[in-house]
Amino acid sequence: MSIQLFLRSLAASCLAALVFSCTPKAAGPATTNAKNPKTSTASKPAMPGEELSPCGKFTDARNPDQAETDYVIYRQLLKAKDMTLAMKEWRKVYANSPAADGRRSTVFTDGVAFYNDLIQQDPAKKEVYGDTLLTLYTKARECYPGNGYMAAIQAFDSYYTYPGSATDENIYSLFKESIELDGKDKLQYFVVNPTAGLTVKLHREGKLTDAEAKTTVDNLRYRLAKALKECAGEDCATWEKVNEYTPGALKYFETVKGFYDCQYFVDEYYQTYQDNPDDCDEIRTAYSRMKFGGCAESSPELQELKQAFTSKCQEPEVAGGGGNAAPWQRLVKVAYQLYQDGKPREAVKKFEEAMPDIPADRKFTYQMLTAKIYYRDLRSFSQARAWARQASSTDPSSGEPYMLIGTLYASSGPLCGSGTGFNSQVVTWPAIDMWQRAKSLDESVTSKANKLINTYTQYMPSRSDVFQRGLKEGESFTVECWINETTRIRTP
Repeated sequence: MSIQLFLRSLAASCLAALVFSCTPKAAGPATTNAKNPKTSTASKPAMPGEELSPCGKFTDARNPDQAETDYVIYRQLLKAKDMTLAMKEWRKVYANSPAADGRRSTVFTDGVAFYNDLIQQDPAKKEVYGDTLLTLYTKARECYPGNGYMAAIQAFDSYYTYPGSATDENIYSLFKESIELDGKDKLQYFVVNPTAGLTVKLHREGKLTDAEAKTTVDNLRYRLAKALKECAGEDCATWEKVNEYTPGALKYFETVKGFYDCQYFVDEYYQTYQDNPDDCDEIRTAYSRMKFGGCAESSPELQELKQAFTSKCQEPEVAGGGGNAAPWQRLVKVAYQLYQDGKPREAVKKFEEAMPDIPADRKFTYQMLTAKIYYRDLRSFSQARAWARQASSTDPSSGEPYMLIGTLYASSGPLCGSGTGFNSQVVTWPAIDMWQRAKSLDESVTSKANKLINTYTQYMPSRSDVFQRGLKEGESFTVECWINETTRIRTP
């Protein structure tokens, strides 16, 4: 018996039993709208209140039984990984019954799998097949307007697989459509990272208002927190990967006044201070961030931080600064006050204004403080590096500037790539270079540098990622983006 006759016989037996138990699982993430995927739908009309797809269904075909038989056949071939013959049978179904039973988008998602397979076999035709894929996505969204999954994977492929096929604004709109259709409780895991990155990029470019960005960010943060709390098994590992990127990317909005409320900053910074109660950088940062977030001066957290700063971290220029104070001392005092008032942008300008006249023995301290404000409060990495480099010139024996520069590089995954791919992971190479340099100069930072090196080594690109790009371990490599550092290729 030929395979076609065998499969038609198998399909007939499946339909005779009125079950889809012979149907393989659709390729890719779950995409069905079916209430019961095991029940045949060829003879099931729409239930009261149920809306079936407006596109061609099995029941709309000239021969409904044959249409459903063709569907079962191609899915069995797909399960057997006979992609050529399966795609031939799939074309019949797509031409006559693209909406299948009217309840599931399986024909479209299988079509995506077929064309992705063709691209893997012939990468030179990626652009041609990519156009067909985008057409499939568009048709699927027309046929299943209430299903956010197709909008999500169209956006995902446009963003990652076929860059340049759509504008950032169009891709963002597709992700937003997916969120609105599926709801924040059911948001697909693969939507979160790219949507976070695009939201930051478009807001930075003035293409998203604060209100528009806030709605999206709130949905992403809600979904991530819910998933991390409720996940089980392998799902937790997936969401942990998302958690490695999205919160860091969304820190950008900490620079937007009124975007996050007081509680956000308490959650983000107060515990870090409590873990390091004698670290003046943590004290200053926590206090300034909470003030920026609108926390009341009378709040217990701010009261505690203010006391910690006064008793442990107050600079002589701030404590004194009377009538005999030098002009630079008065400027520094104003800068500190602005910073404590939650106005880091104004504060850093005052520090910069005072810098030329600050004595040599005090200059390093204020150069590093300026660098840290640009990093932690303003998220301006290039400015932070510039000031750290100035500090290194002032005191070449200190490892502190290189510790900060390494941290800037390690934090740049969301800026330089998607957060989980090669372009995001290569930032670990120059980061580790900086920490190695820091400890070679300054024994006091060795323990902290080693801890960071050990942590970030695991986030280097994998050996397979390096090999696939025709690279070799030990070769030099230039990390571009804002970093522009030449480093050495390494793997975990």
